[in-house]
Amino acid sequence: MNAEHEPQPDQAGADLPEPDGSRPESAAPRLAAEAERRLSPLTVVTTAIQHGRSAGLPVLVALFAGDFNPWVLGGTVLVGVLLVVAGIVRYWTVRYQIIGERLEIRSGLIFRSRRAIPLERIRGVNVTSTLLHRIFGLAVVRIDAAAGGALQQEEAKLDAIATAEAEQLRVELLRRHSLLVEHEAAEAEEPAAETEAAPAESAEVTYFRMPWRWYLYAVLSPAYLLTPFAVLAALFGFFNQFIDAEVIGAYVIGQADTIWGIVTSRSGLLLLTLVGVVAAILVAMPLFAVVSYMINQWQFTLHRRGEALVTERGLFTRHSVTLEYRRIHGYELHDTLVQRPWALGRLSAIVTGLGGSTSRSALLPLGPRAEVERIVAQALRPFHGKLVAHPAAARSRRLFRAVVPPLLLAGCAAALGWFWVAGGLLAVAVLGVPLGMDRYRSLGHGYDGEQVSVRSGSLARVQATVARSAIIGWRWRQSVFQRRAGLATMKATVGAGSGGYDAIDVDFADSVAFAHAVTPELLAPFLAASAAGAADQAADTSGQEGDRSGGAGA
Repeated sequence: MNAEHEPQPDQAGADLPEPDGSRPESAAPRLAAEAERRLSPLTVVTTAIQHGRSAGLPVLVALFAGDFNPWVLGGTVLVGVLLVVAGIVRYWTVRYQIIGERLEIRSGLIFRSRRAIPLERIRGVNVTSTLLHRIFGLAVVRIDAAAGGALQQEEAKLDAIATAEAEQLRVELLRRHSLLVEHEAAEAEEPAAETEAAPAESAEVTYFRMPWRWYLYAVLSPAYLLTPFAVLAALFGFFNQFIDAEVIGAYVIGQADTIWGIVTSRSGLLLLTLVGVVAAILVAMPLFAVVSYMINQWQFTLHRRGEALVTERGLFTRHSVTLEYRRIHGYELHDTLVQRPWALGRLSAIVTGLGGSTSRSALLPLGPRAEVERIVAQALRPFHGKLVAHPAAARSRRLFRAVVPPLLLAGCAAALGWFWVAGGLLAVAVLGVPLGMDRYRSLGHGYDGEQVSVRSGSLARVQATVARSAIIGWRWRQSVFQRRAGLATMKATVGAGSGGYDAIDVDFADSVAFAHAVTPELLAPFLAASAAGAADQAADTSGQEGDRSGGAGA
C-alpha cells in the first residue's frame, strides 16, 4: 500500500527564462555581480606539495639508490620545476565570481572549463582546512548543489583560499541563496526590494563545546576500538609494496619442519609470546581508540550562526559544516547495546541534500544522553510524545528469529557428533532470549502533534524524529509471516536523510489509523476508495444472497 506525493525537483521557481537567457526582473531580487577573484598566491606552494607527495618517495629512492647519478639529479630537478609550474598555472587560471544568481568557476589553460552553479540550488557550503592549509592560513571551500533533481548531487571545490576570505565566501553564498529562496516563498503582495543589504544576522550562539571527558567515550565505540587492526593492515599494505610475499611464503613452506620443531620444543615461550601479543593488543585498542577519536573530533563545537547550525571539528584537518535550518527536517539519536548501560548516545541531523552521509550530518559526538537531549531542546525541536509499544506478535517474531535458528543448527551438529559446535550454538540460542527481548523493547513509534518518531534496533539502535511537514508519503510492506500475524512494516517517506524511516512489525490496522492521524490529507483518498470498494463488495454479496434465497423460495 502506498500513499505518497511525487517529490518535486529541487530547482528554481516556475518563472521561465527570457529569450536572451535571463530571468524576469520580478523573478528574484537584484543581486549585483562581485569582482572576479583568484585563489591565494600560496596555491603555488600547496599545489606543489600536494602533487609532490606521490612523487616524493620514488625520487628519494632513486637519489639514494642511484648514487646521485646526474640523470637522476636532473630528473629530480625537472620534477620539482614541473610541480612549481603546475602551481603557477593553477593560480593564474582558476577564477571564481558571484554574478547575480550564480557562482561561476573558470579553470584550465589548454582545456578551459567554465562552471555556472545557480545559487538557489546550493545545498551547503563547507569549509575544510588540512594541516598543510592551516600552516599557510588557507582553507578549501566545497559547494554542494543539486544537479537538476532532488536525488542528484554535484560538488564544486575551491582549493586554496585564505581562511578569512573562505568564511566571507561561505556567508555571502548562503546569504544570497537565502534571499532567492525567501523571494520564491514570499506572497505576491510583497515584491522583492531592489537592495543589496543583507538581512541582519543574529549573534552567534554556541550550544556545545566538547569537554575533555567526552574523548574517553571512544572506548565504547566499536569503530574506534578497531583502530589498531586498521593500522596493522595499513602497515602490511605498505611493506607489501617492498617485500615479495610469494618468496616469503615459499621460504616458510620450505622451512616448515624446522619451524614446527622450534614450536614443539619451545611451546612455553611461544605461549608466553602469544599472551604478550594479545595483552599488547588489548592495551592498544582503548589507547588507539582515544587517540584517533581525539584527532577526528578535536574541539568539536556546535554553533548557531543566523539561520544555520555550524559544526567544527578535527585536529589536523579542521572541518566546518553548515546546515541551514530550512534543510533540517528532524534528527536521529544513535546508541549501541554497549553504550546504553552508560546512558550514552550521539546526535545527527536529517537534512535535505546529504543523503546517508553520517559525518557531515553529525551534530554531537558520543556523549551522555541527558546532555544530548539538552542540546536537542536548545538547537532543535524535542519530541514530546510517547512511543507506542508494538504488539505481542512482534515480540514472538524477534524471539523466534533469535532462538530457533541456532537451536536447529545445534540439533544438526549434535546429530553429526559435533558436540562442541552444538554446545556453542546452544549458548547462542540461550543468549538470543535477552537479545530478542531487547530488540522488542526497542521498537516504538509515536506522534506528538508536530513530529513523528520511530525507533528500532538493538545492537545498534536508532530513534528517528521527523517533522510532520517533511513526510511526503507512507508505504506498507508485509511478508507472508507478517500477514499471518496481522503485522506490517510502515515507512514514513521523507525527502531528506535516508529517504524514509521504518516502524517495524506494527499492527497493520493501527498503523493505517496512525498515518491517517498524522497526514489525513494523504490517506483520506485511499481510505475513501477502500471504503467505497468494501461497500460495493458488500452490496454485491447481499445481492447474490438475495438471488439465492429467492431461487430457494421458488
